[in-house]
Amino acid sequence: MRTATTVELSASQTAHAAETVEFVVEAERLGLDMCWVAEAWGADAPSALGYLAARTDEMLLGSGIIQVGTRSPVLVAQTAITLSNLSGGRFLLGLGASGPQVMEGLHGIAFDRPLSRIRETVEIVRQVFEGGKISYSGREFQIPRPGGESRPMRLSTRPEHPIPIYLATLSPAMLRLTGQLADGWLGTSFVPEGADQAYFAHLDEGLAASGRARADLDICQGAEVAFAPDEDALREMVAGRKTELAFSLGGMGSASTNFYNRAYARQGWSEVAAAVRERWQTGDRPGAAALITDEMVLATTLIGTEEMVRDRLAVWRNAGVNTVRLYPAGETLGEKLETLGRAIELVRAT
Repeated sequence: MRTATTVELSASQTAHAAETVEFVVEAERLGLDMCWVAEAWGADAPSALGYLAARTDEMLLGSGIIQVGTRSPVLVAQTAITLSNLSGGRFLLGLGASGPQVMEGLHGIAFDRPLSRIRETVEIVRQVFEGGKISYSGREFQIPRPGGESRPMRLSTRPEHPIPIYLATLSPAMLRLTGQLADGWLGTSFVPEGADQAYFAHLDEGLAASGRARADLDICQGAEVAFAPDEDALREMVAGRKTELAFSLGGMGSASTNFYNRAYARQGWSEVAAAVRERWQTGDRPGAAALITDEMVLATTLIGTEEMVRDRLAVWRNAGVNTVRLYPAGETLGEKLETLGRAIELVRAT
């Protein structure tokens, strides 16, 4: 398995951003293979990626993710080409639909037909990469815009290296689309024991439709990694993660749309996921966190003694994960790097 992590830079917190950059630089020295840069509702990903490309030498750098709909497909392609060429071919284009809370609440863009929007964006981006004149007629996008005076154009720049496209998806329909179109899958809420039914069946269906196999798709999954010196420390660690997981199940997305909740439901926790969401939505956050079981935390993280983490990594590998995104625990930069270094060595041994 390859190793990766995800970071986010915040332009409003200069000290935090500087520490994040130092973390990425030191992570490359530890041997980390790739770093994804999140966008969410903080700093934009492409600006941070350009800066990190100048501070690193070998590490792959990816947008994790650019939210489809906030930029035109051609602008997405221009951004990808620029970052790839400037970094010497180290750029990975990660795209995702985000959710209604961000798209509608922050950007004022209707969160309707995300499936067709992603499909058409990927098709247009690949057309741009090919270097010809751009002409596309779809449900979401028409290039050139009809009824005007424009004609098809091509960019004055072309990619000097292949640019893999990864999709961050969770729903069955989006997973099938990922199998059909993408070079990699950026997943989350991953339980290897339930992955075949919740994720891989849909990915494989899409792969088969495009004449491909699982080996043609980079399965990139992420989880927090933390090492507990003993069982008492482990119990404390697990307890401390329950509020965060309750937020994912109850607070992510909108009142009616939560893809994380649905993902957990498909992996065997439908009743708990529904109850957590109900309590969170009514404001009972302690009550929501109390419903999260130790099993749920341990199943979806890489938290435990070193032996436990090593064993879980083997389970992830055997389930089909090609790249593991590591979110190292730690209060300080040094602690995070120590955790990351230990985890990288375990992945190599696995």
